Amino acid sequence: MRKVFIIAEAGVNHNGSIKKAKKMVDVAADAGADAVKFQTFNAESLVSECAPKAGYQAITTNRNEKQLGMIKKLELDLAAHKELLSYCRKKKIIFLSSPFDLKSIGLLSDMGLNIFKIPSGEITDLPYLRKIGSLRKRIIISTGMASLAEIGSALKILISAGTLKKNITVLQCNTEYPTPYDDANLSAMRTIKRRFGLSVGYSDHTAGLEVPVAAVALGAEVIEKHFTLDKNMPGPDHKASLDPEELKKMVQAVRHIEKALGNGIKKPSRSEKKNIFAVRKSIVALKDICKGDIFTDNNITAKRPGSGINPMRWNEVIGKRAKEDFMKDDLISV
Repeated sequence: MRKVFIIAEAGVNHNGSIKKAKKMVDVAADAGADAVKFQTFNAESLVSECAPKAGYQAITTNRNEKQLGMIKKLELDLAAHKELLSYCRKKKIIFLSSPFDLKSIGLLSDMGLNIFKIPSGEITDLPYLRKIGSLRKRIIISTGMASLAEIGSALKILISAGTLKKNITVLQCNTEYPTPYDDANLSAMRTIKRRFGLSVGYSDHTAGLEVPVAAVALGAEVIEKHFTLDKNMPGPDHKASLDPEELKKMVQAVRHIEKALGNGIKKPSRSEKKNIFAVRKSIVALKDICKGDIFTDNNITAKRPGSGINPMRWNEVIGKRAKEDFMKDDLISV
């Protein structure tokens, strides 16, 4: 059975509070996620003073505030990162964080992270990709806003820098919060897998939990989903995130689906073998048959239970003589 790697995306939904961030670790661990992921950035290194907010950010935050002011309040410093890493180890859940600038890549590398998650916005940043690729770690890369050609270019840079192709997972993604269902394009996962021959997954921003569960059925090996402590908290991403109970339900649903996918071998399952006797048929006497009578289509039939001669052997039985008397509905023997 293939196990899906589930990333509970805390992102910046801690609102800059280490206390809230640790509570989010608790929620992710309790839900059964494999990893909880934050975001690592230096606001001044990431955003210029004139950069506008994304449309959804303008709706969910102060319209008079620029993007720089918004994300400055959401930074976590080195001490906070170390505290969260230690807390995740205590809670037995993997600590992840997406770096958004070169300095942040170095910070996470120095902390010993073995998995680097590249956010959609960095897929066209060559120096950034080259630096992460040179670390030779496992990479998960989101592809929101990207074309197939841009994905190919990013992969080429990562691999040329030293990362093994087998260590890269590409996530289909749409960066609108929330993503309209008709823009989720789950089928693009299969396109990416066919084109580049590597593992794929899905980073979800749709409302609810149906789409990531469907992604698993389509072959996603990694699922990433935003969650929050409270959808009514101030901040850019809360309203498009799952609440703690929804996160738990999503994880449970993914685990159910990954089990249901099975191994692809078609044979009676362990749980249903006991039903063969009750619901399959055997060849039985259609009416009383005397010893020496010839079995014909007029004196035998197929009825439950399935403990006698399989009706697929019908032609072997027809024309043979009865070796004993049979009452109506008796299992036939030859």
